[in-house]
Amino acid sequence: MNTISNFQYKRPIWQTIVIFTLGFWLSASLVLDWVIMPSLYVSGMMTQSSFATAGYVIFWNFNRLELLAAAITLTSILALGNTAPKWRRRGLILSVLLLGVSLMDTYVLTPHMSAMGLQLNLFQTAAEIPANMTMLHCSYWVLEAIKLVTAGTLLSWCWWQENSQPTLN
Repeated sequence: MNTISNFQYKRPIWQTIVIFTLGFWLSASLVLDWVIMPSLYVSGMMTQSSFATAGYVIFWNFNRLELLAAAITLTSILALGNTAPKWRRRGLILSVLLLGVSLMDTYVLTPHMSAMGLQLNLFQTAAEIPANMTMLHCSYWVLEAIKLVTAGTLLSWCWWQENSQPTLN
Protein backbone atom coordinates (compact mmCIF):
# COMPACT_ATOMS: atom_id res chain seq x y z
CA MET A 1 0.00 0.00 0.00
CA ASN A 2 1.63 3.20 -1.18
CA THR A 3 0.38 6.43 0.28
CA ILE A 4 1.70 9.69 -1.02
CA SER A 5 1.34 12.70 1.19
CA ASN A 6 1.17 15.97 -0.60
CA PHE A 7 1.66 18.33 2.35
CA GLN A 8 2.58 21.82 1.23
CA TYR A 9 1.98 25.46 1.95
CA LYS A 10 -0.77 26.72 -0.28
CA ARG A 11 -1.77 30.34 -0.26
CA PRO A 12 -4.35 32.26 -2.23
CA ILE A 13 -3.10 33.81 -5.46
CA TRP A 14 -4.10 37.27 -4.18
CA GLN A 15 -1.76 36.88 -1.23
CA THR A 16 1.10 36.08 -3.59
CA ILE A 17 0.23 39.12 -5.68
CA VAL A 18 0.30 41.34 -2.56
CA ILE A 19 3.68 39.95 -1.51
CA PHE A 20 5.29 40.50 -4.91
CA THR A 21 3.70 43.92 -5.43
CA LEU A 22 4.72 45.22 -2.01
CA GLY A 23 8.20 43.73 -2.36
CA PHE A 24 8.69 45.46 -5.71
CA TRP A 25 7.24 48.72 -4.42
CA LEU A 26 9.36 48.81 -1.27
CA SER A 27 12.56 47.93 -3.10
CA ALA A 28 11.91 50.52 -5.83
CA SER A 29 11.16 53.19 -3.21
CA LEU A 30 14.33 52.43 -1.30
CA VAL A 31 16.44 52.53 -4.47
CA LEU A 32 14.91 55.86 -5.48
CA ASP A 33 15.21 57.41 -2.01
CA TRP A 34 18.60 56.07 -0.96
CA VAL A 35 20.49 55.62 -4.25
CA ILE A 36 19.15 57.67 -7.17
CA MET A 37 18.14 60.92 -5.46
CA PRO A 38 21.26 61.19 -3.23
CA SER A 39 23.43 60.49 -6.29
CA LEU A 40 21.71 63.25 -8.25
CA TYR A 41 22.01 65.64 -5.30
CA VAL A 42 25.72 64.91 -4.76
CA SER A 43 26.43 65.25 -8.48
CA GLY A 44 25.08 68.81 -8.45
CA MET A 45 21.51 68.39 -9.58
CA MET A 46 20.33 71.36 -7.50
CA THR A 47 22.74 73.72 -9.24
CA GLN A 48 21.57 72.82 -12.76
CA SER A 49 18.91 74.90 -14.45
CA SER A 50 16.94 71.82 -15.50
CA PHE A 51 16.84 70.03 -12.13
CA ALA A 52 13.12 70.71 -11.65
CA THR A 53 12.26 69.24 -15.03
CA ALA A 54 14.44 66.17 -14.48
CA GLY A 55 13.01 65.65 -10.99
CA TYR A 56 9.47 65.99 -12.30
CA VAL A 57 10.08 63.41 -15.05
CA ILE A 58 11.59 60.93 -12.59
CA PHE A 59 8.83 61.35 -10.03
CA TRP A 60 6.05 61.52 -12.63
CA ASN A 61 7.00 58.06 -13.87
CA PHE A 62 7.64 56.63 -10.42
CA ASN A 63 4.41 58.04 -8.98
CA ARG A 64 2.40 56.34 -11.70
CA LEU A 65 4.06 53.03 -10.80
CA GLU A 66 3.22 53.71 -7.15
CA LEU A 67 -0.43 54.33 -8.03
CA LEU A 68 -0.52 51.05 -9.94
CA ALA A 69 1.09 49.19 -7.04
CA ALA A 70 -1.34 50.77 -4.55
CA ALA A 71 -4.31 49.81 -6.72
CA ILE A 72 -3.08 46.23 -7.08
CA THR A 73 -2.49 46.03 -3.33
CA LEU A 74 -5.96 47.39 -2.52
CA THR A 75 -7.59 45.04 -5.02
CA SER A 76 -5.71 42.06 -3.62
CA ILE A 77 -6.60 42.94 -0.03
CA LEU A 78 -10.27 43.34 -1.00
CA ALA A 79 -10.17 39.91 -2.67
CA LEU A 80 -8.43 38.40 0.37
CA GLY A 81 -11.10 39.96 2.59
CA ASN A 82 -13.68 37.77 0.89
CA THR A 83 -11.75 34.58 1.62
CA ALA A 84 -10.16 35.44 4.97
CA PRO A 85 -12.40 37.63 7.17
CA LYS A 86 -9.61 38.78 9.47
CA TRP A 87 -7.98 40.52 6.50
CA ARG A 88 -10.98 42.71 5.95
CA ARG A 89 -10.51 45.57 8.41
CA ARG A 90 -6.80 45.95 9.16
CA GLY A 91 -5.58 45.10 5.66
CA LEU A 92 -8.14 47.41 4.12
CA ILE A 93 -7.11 50.30 6.37
CA LEU A 94 -3.43 49.90 5.50
CA SER A 95 -4.01 49.49 1.78
CA VAL A 96 -6.27 52.57 1.65
CA LEU A 97 -3.58 54.49 3.55
CA LEU A 98 -1.02 53.39 0.94
CA LEU A 99 -3.31 54.55 -1.85
CA GLY A 100 -3.81 57.90 -0.08
CA VAL A 101 -0.05 58.42 0.28
CA SER A 102 0.43 57.61 -3.41
CA LEU A 103 -2.31 60.05 -4.41
CA MET A 104 -0.79 62.79 -2.24
CA ASP A 105 2.65 62.23 -3.74
CA THR A 106 1.32 62.15 -7.29
CA TYR A 107 -1.21 64.96 -7.34
CA VAL A 108 -0.11 67.32 -4.55
CA LEU A 109 3.58 67.17 -3.66
CA THR A 110 5.25 66.44 -6.99
CA PRO A 111 3.42 69.19 -8.96
CA HIS A 112 3.98 71.76 -6.19
CA MET A 113 7.67 70.89 -5.82
CA SER A 114 8.20 71.02 -9.57
CA ALA A 115 6.37 74.33 -9.95
CA MET A 116 8.37 75.83 -7.13
CA GLY A 117 11.59 74.49 -8.62
CA LEU A 118 10.82 76.10 -11.96
CA GLN A 119 10.30 79.47 -10.27
CA LEU A 120 13.65 79.48 -8.49
CA ASN A 121 16.01 82.25 -9.45
CA LEU A 122 18.94 80.94 -11.51
CA PHE A 123 21.29 83.22 -9.59
CA GLN A 124 20.43 81.71 -6.21
CA THR A 125 22.89 79.25 -4.76
CA ALA A 126 21.88 75.80 -3.54
CA ALA A 127 22.04 77.09 0.04
CA GLU A 128 19.21 79.56 -0.67
CA ILE A 129 16.42 77.06 -1.10
CA PRO A 130 13.05 78.63 -0.21
CA ALA A 131 11.37 77.68 3.06
CA ASN A 132 8.32 76.39 1.19
CA MET A 133 10.51 73.93 -0.71
CA THR A 134 12.00 72.72 2.56
CA MET A 135 8.50 72.27 3.95
CA LEU A 136 7.49 70.26 0.87
CA HIS A 137 10.60 68.10 1.18
CA CYS A 138 9.77 67.43 4.84
CA SER A 139 6.20 66.55 3.86
CA TYR A 140 7.54 64.15 1.23
CA TRP A 141 9.79 62.42 3.76
CA VAL A 142 6.97 62.11 6.29
CA LEU A 143 4.72 60.55 3.63
CA GLU A 144 7.59 58.32 2.52
CA ALA A 145 8.11 57.11 6.10
CA ILE A 146 4.39 56.42 6.46
CA LYS A 147 4.44 54.52 3.17
CA LEU A 148 7.47 52.42 4.11
CA VAL A 149 6.14 51.53 7.55
CA THR A 150 2.65 50.76 6.25
CA ALA A 151 3.84 48.70 3.29
CA GLY A 152 6.36 46.88 5.47
CA THR A 153 3.68 46.07 8.03
CA LEU A 154 1.29 44.82 5.36
CA LEU A 155 4.06 42.79 3.74
CA SER A 156 5.00 41.19 7.07
CA TRP A 157 1.34 40.35 7.75
CA CYS A 158 1.04 38.72 4.33
CA TRP A 159 4.30 36.85 4.76
CA TRP A 160 3.39 35.68 8.26
CA GLN A 161 -0.05 34.65 7.09
CA GLU A 162 1.49 32.74 4.19
CA ASN A 163 3.82 30.70 6.38
CA SER A 164 1.30 29.93 9.11
CA GLN A 165 -1.43 28.21 7.09
CA PRO A 166 -0.35 24.73 6.02
CA THR A 167 -3.05 22.85 4.16
CA LEU A 168 -3.34 19.39 2.75
CA ASN A 169 -3.73 19.32 -0.95
